[in-house]
Amino acid sequence: MQSGNRLAAVDLGSNSFRLEIGRLDHGEFRRTEYLKETVRQGGGLDENRNLSAQAMQAGWDCLARFGERLAGFAPSEVCAVATQTLREARNRDAFLQRANQVLGFPIDVISGREEARLIYQGVAQMLPEREERRLVIDIGGRSTELILGLGRRPRVMESFRVGSIGWSQRFFADGQFTRKAFEIAEIAATAVLDEAFDAYNPGNWDMAYGSAGTVSAIGDVLVAAGWPGGHITQEGLDWILDKLIAAQSAERLRLPGMREDRKAIIGGGVSVMRAVFKLLGIRSMEMASGGLRHGLICDLMGNTGQDGDLRVRSVNRLALKFGVDTVHGQRVGQVASTLFTQLNSRSKEQTEVQQASLLRKLRWAAELHEIGSHISHSDYHKHGAYILDNADAMGFSLSEMHRISLLVLGHRGKLRKLEAALGEKDLVLQLLSLRLAVILCHARRDPDLSGMTLKRSESPEVCARLACRSDWAEAFPQSAHLLREEVLAWEKTPWKLELKGF
Repeated sequence: MQSGNRLAAVDLGSNSFRLEIGRLDHGEFRRTEYLKETVRQGGGLDENRNLSAQAMQAGWDCLARFGERLAGFAPSEVCAVATQTLREARNRDAFLQRANQVLGFPIDVISGREEARLIYQGVAQMLPEREERRLVIDIGGRSTELILGLGRRPRVMESFRVGSIGWSQRFFADGQFTRKAFEIAEIAATAVLDEAFDAYNPGNWDMAYGSAGTVSAIGDVLVAAGWPGGHITQEGLDWILDKLIAAQSAERLRLPGMREDRKAIIGGGVSVMRAVFKLLGIRSMEMASGGLRHGLICDLMGNTGQDGDLRVRSVNRLALKFGVDTVHGQRVGQVASTLFTQLNSRSKEQTEVQQASLLRKLRWAAELHEIGSHISHSDYHKHGAYILDNADAMGFSLSEMHRISLLVLGHRGKLRKLEAALGEKDLVLQLLSLRLAVILCHARRDPDLSGMTLKRSESPEVCARLACRSDWAEAFPQSAHLLREEVLAWEKTPWKLELKGF
């Protein structure tokens, strides 16, 4: 496929319909537009599993709007699929006949396992390329997909008929939240998912990832309440359950981060998520940015994986898009890497792989530390952190991007803004290395590092000691001044920086 070709994926989910549009640019997909509408078609199935006239009309209306946007696309450039609701609907052919016409492209109703394959493919495409045993979980409106894979390759795929809409209709139909209702809903979900334990037990995966609506809805609420972003923990699920029970009903529910269109189905979503956590022994699940529609794009590209680290291409793309001075970013990255390697050389708490991972993230943060400079000169670090926290960066998990955004936010200015994160030693060492590198490269040329060493201090009150040769401070007075100011900045944190020879 030639560079510049358009691609589009349409996902007819039980809760939302989604349209992803982009271009294939030198072998990599670039999203240009994303449309999402809460259709909640899964709530329109009657007891005979027929879609109501209202549910069908809502779907047709949405697809007509999508179809207008897709006018002019070639058939080979669009892939549209429907999932669990239309898998169940007995009158789906009646719906699809008109749906195909208004969209302008054929809609395929895919099997649960095919949906699982595409979800894994989409999630893996947006994660680092490493041979890690992954468990991917997607709790949709009427189904839950569980997939085991190794790196980019899915190995075990299954779809279960349990989801946020179905469980809300069944166990919270009156909109009331009680502890007993949640207990019954969790037991029922566990009964459906119980057969998954043998294949998906904790011994078969290293990291759990969550995709799509229910995961995002729960994650948004937890972040708004001050929980760390990028992942969902058992403690977070316990907290949100207590909040739902305290509210007593969906109508009375007032939670920051909770969208109005999610209140009616949050009870079912939380109960299914808790059942999955309990059954599979999950304590923490990373929030993945990829999903079904990204898997469809991979199929359109004829590409289920690419050579090299996708994250490198993402960093380069972000740098180019925001006009970053790449020469200076690489300069800062080289100095920061040199300092961090000295500082971390004696670490016995990390494996070689972990150290390499910390070093890569530090270099990426250095290369992107000025990404917000076109927005503001004085506060560019704040804008840069926001950009990175909200950027679509293929290959990165949300937590990885948040880590880099924290480093960009903290690379200059007061450290008080990172107070909550300064309890993590690895982050402190990365941050110190980056801040010192930015100072040493302040003249935007290669600094003289001969005779300069940065070592971790033996004293628990001191983070590190920076030493230089006797004539360095006299030769570079401005740099020496900035380093003395840096000592004062660290004085206001639990960590300390000492200078020797300045």
